[in-house]
Order: sequence, then C-alpha cells, then structure tokens
Amino acid sequence: MRILFIHQNFPGQFKHLAPALAEAGHDCTALTLKVETATDWRGVRILPYKLPRRDAQKVHPWLIDLDTKVTRGEACWRAARALAEEGYAPDLILAHHGWGESMFLRDLWPRARMALYCELYHQAGYPHLDFDPEFASKEPEIQPLRMRLKNLGNHLHFPLAEAGISPTNFQADTFPPEFRSKITVCHDGIDTAFSAPRPGVSITLKGHAPFTRDTEIITFINRNLEPYRGYHVFMRALPDLLRARPEARVIIIGGDEVSYGGAPPKGRTWKQIFREEVADRMTAEDWRRVHFLGRIPHEDFTRVLQLSRVHVYLTYPFVLSWSLMEAMSCGAAIVASDTAPVREVITHDETGRLVDFFDRKALVREICDLATDADARARLGAAARALMIERYDLKTVCLPRQLAWVDEVMALPPVAAARADQ
Repeated sequence: MRILFIHQNFPGQFKHLAPALAEAGHDCTALTLKVETATDWRGVRILPYKLPRRDAQKVHPWLIDLDTKVTRGEACWRAARALAEEGYAPDLILAHHGWGESMFLRDLWPRARMALYCELYHQAGYPHLDFDPEFASKEPEIQPLRMRLKNLGNHLHFPLAEAGISPTNFQADTFPPEFRSKITVCHDGIDTAFSAPRPGVSITLKGHAPFTRDTEIITFINRNLEPYRGYHVFMRALPDLLRARPEARVIIIGGDEVSYGGAPPKGRTWKQIFREEVADRMTAEDWRRVHFLGRIPHEDFTRVLQLSRVHVYLTYPFVLSWSLMEAMSCGAAIVASDTAPVREVITHDETGRLVDFFDRKALVREICDLATDADARARLGAAARALMIERYDLKTVCLPRQLAWVDEVMALPPVAAARADQ
C-alpha cells in the first residue's frame, strides 16, 4: 500500500506510526517543509517543498489564518502534482491538516482515502476562550465570529476525509458531532521503557555540583514559556516556593517563542516579562537556585524528569502536553492544574495532585506537601506510571491501535471518489 504523510514538521505526531508502517512493508512517502533536500528516514521517503514568496497583501485580520492555510495548501498541492505527473498515486493520505497543507489533495487523488490528525476544533465559548481573565478578549462578542473563520480549515477537510484520529477525548470532543463521529481516540504513545524511573540518574549544570535523586528538584516544563501553559502562574508562585523550600532547586525548561495564545509586547518575551515581575521578591541567592535551561535534547529532558522530586504542569483547557505524560511515565509526583485535559490522566490524590489553575497558594502548598512526603510521592508516582503503561504505552497499546485504525480506514469507501463519479 502507498501511504502519503502530510505534516509541515514531519514526522511530528507520526514519528512512531510512519516508520512502523514502512517496516510493515508499505511504501511510505512524506511531503514536508521541514527538510531542504529529499532524504530517507527509517524507511520513509521524505520530500521537501517550499512556500512561495508573496508580497504582503491587505486582507481582513480574521482571514489571515485562512490565507496562510490556502498558501500552504497550494504549495503542497503543487509538490503533490509533480508526484502525480511521475505516476505516483497514494492509497492513503495521512495528514495533520491543522496548517492547511492537505486542503487540495483529494482533487488530485479522489480515489485515495484520507485520514486526518485532529488536534483541535476551536471553541468560541468559555473556558476555551477567555479562560484567563488577565488575557481576556477586549471584545468578547467578536470571538465566536473569529473562531468560526478559524475553523474553516476543518470544514474544508472533513467532508473529503474518511476518518480522523485524536490523541485525547478532550481534543476529539471539541469537534462538532458530524466530525466527532469520524474520529477515533488513540494517543500517539509514550515510550514507557525509555521514559522510566532511573534511581542513579544525575545531571551537572555549570557552576554547580552534580544533581542527583537526593537533590530536591522541582521541575516546570513547556515547549515555550507562555501564559497558555501557566508560566505566569508558576513564576508568581516561585518566590513563596523558594522561601518555603530553602534547599530546593527549580529547573525550568522551555523556549522563548510563542506556541499558543497572544504574543508578548514587541521586543519582549513572556519569560522576560514574568521574570522581571517577580524580581523584587527574589534575592541573588534565590536566583542561584533557579535554572532556566531553554530547550534541551530529549535525552537530557528525560534525565531531568527522572530527577524530579515534584513536577509542576499547568495548562489552559487546551491540547495536553507530551511532557506531562512522560513525567508520569518516569514516575514523577505531579502537581497539575485542575483543567479538563489534565483530568483525563490525573485523578486527584491517585495519580497526582490537582489545584485550581489560578490558586498560587494552593500550588505552593501542594508542592511543599509532596516535597516533604516521600511515601505520597512514591504512591502517586507509581500510580501515574502504571496508568501510562496500561493505557498509553507506545508498543503494547497505542501503536497497535494506530495500525489497526489504518486498516479500518482502508476498509471505508473513498468519499471523494463517490463524488467524482457523480
């Protein structure tokens, strides 16, 4: 079977599924913006394409998102057309359609099946929007209008797709019923053999003695340090946390860019803004116990999680981070925000502790409680790891389910072919 993967940052969420399908004997190709030249990766032929240079044009601000998606969709379509002219025709298109690249591919190949990676359908109401009053919309009555347009990519894709897959129920349930009925919930998978407890782990940071499991390490990790992932809440709690835990070391991992939500004022980063906000409550010795590591290789990231005495995870009602689940797989004791996506994997005082997203005092209290209670940490960490193994293990649960889902998709009649025949 010929399978075409579409992902602007391939392999992305297909990093396990794509090589598994190639290993099973399928002819796997990927179109992506990530590479400069054609290459092979774990049995997958990866082909590049580029976005065209375009002069800035005046469009309504609400249409900028769609304009970007159409630009990407056209570029991907042109690369795909070159493949079609060479005689290539996929049996299955597996696409992360969130950036629009796969928008026109069924016009080329109506008899192929198309399955979508369904990350999110943008909701207009609370708590999906204006969850955080500090960053609330200036004109909230406009948001339903803007969100309707932001979802045009979903509405352009789903009528031409046979099926979808979503990593969590929370994400799948954001889609309207006519789309949700096509979506299978199956997580991308956690490599619980790699993300596992490691008693002898240590790391050395410049200017400090090696940190081991005997060091009181508190961790906070985001792809980027920003309000959507509660960076501002954690930083505002940091001075009180350091006072309460005078031996603690705090390791913060994350970049300076913006993944979600609004951008900071021009020339600034959210990291800078909230670091400066708490500066008058911090001493030089306090800062010496706080370690901003930026973005680090996954192996080092995992070692930090294996060291963590208490791991803190905060998020708006949004896509659940892999980092939380990898921390759970490492057996970390978790303190997390009591928000809907988190409740899918953490039950309070069973697999972690939950606190109100905005309650900094409760956050500090729960961190301190776990930092001083080794039995509670062991109990919660073991239960968290057991849950990851039982429901989210890559090799025994998620990857077999994804492979079975591909077979299920191929058993469906191609909807675009039916329309082409009419």
